[in-house]
Amino acid sequence: MYILGYPLGLIMRLLYNLLHSYGWSLILFTLLIKLVMVPLSIKQQKSSAKIAAIQPQMQEIQKMYAKNQQKMNEEMQKLYEREKYNPAGGCLPMLITFLVLFGLIDVIYNPMRHILGMSNEVIAQATEILKGLGIAFSQYSPQTAIISSVQANPEAYSAMGADFINAVQSFNLNFLGINLGETPSFGMNVLMLIPILSGVTAFAVSWISMKINPAAMEGPGAGTMKVMFVSPLMSLYIAFQVPAGVGMYWILSNLFMMAQTLILNKFYNPREMAEKAKREAEERREKERLERIEAKKKARSGDAQAQARAKSQKEINRQKLAAARKADAEKYGDVYTDVTDDDLE
Repeated sequence: MYILGYPLGLIMRLLYNLLHSYGWSLILFTLLIKLVMVPLSIKQQKSSAKIAAIQPQMQEIQKMYAKNQQKMNEEMQKLYEREKYNPAGGCLPMLITFLVLFGLIDVIYNPMRHILGMSNEVIAQATEILKGLGIAFSQYSPQTAIISSVQANPEAYSAMGADFINAVQSFNLNFLGINLGETPSFGMNVLMLIPILSGVTAFAVSWISMKINPAAMEGPGAGTMKVMFVSPLMSLYIAFQVPAGVGMYWILSNLFMMAQTLILNKFYNPREMAEKAKREAEERREKERLERIEAKKKARSGDAQAQARAKSQKEINRQKLAAARKADAEKYGDVYTDVTDDDLE
């Protein structure tokens, strides 16, 4: 996670140094990530449209080779190659999303390392002081606990030096009155809203996606799309285990995703794309059919011409042989006999 988090941490550090607000830095960071991933999202929509267009052919193959799995797989692969469809094409955006999420979690877990740029030795020393104070902290986010402890009791960390204390005290984790370094818990508090909103927005993303692209619920993609409805519950549960900044990122990411889905739908409507892809596939198959017919006609025409040429040459040979026999008959007084096909063999 540190490897994934390092480049993201540099971006977050730059944004924080410009904005001096962890919350606003998180918002801008999420927006930048979503903008960078727009081409991948377009590719994913095109992939969904393509699978919808070739769905009837896939079902026909599945029905025809229901009892022969190997043959079915071979025919499916031929279909994918013929239609230029990559079954794994829609997985790339999802994979990148998870990688970004893991990297961001590392950044949020370790703000002292990624954003404040402190060494592991300094962080380890501060952690020992935190433990000596008997303060309980989550194993996922000890650094956010250190920041809160330093800001509440800077004298306890005097051994770390004034530069360390000033850097930590100036680090602002608050956003709209919420400490994004704290972990939400059940109870009547504002932090509890973050996991709830995380689950609600995750469900909204799934619901909008299903409404816009119902064809994705059919065929091989159905399993993946149905699993997406589990993500709201996962978001709700995990958001109670991690710092509020992670849940904040999920909320922002889901909101941007909803906006992106609605905007992309205006320009890359899955239904229209599926219909277009289906028409193009039918036109291509019809063109290939006509080309095959034309090729057969040319082949037959070529055979006929070859036969005609062979016949013409045979007649020429017959005439030459007949002329030679006549000449011999006249010269030697022999009886002339007609040329037969056997004589030409």
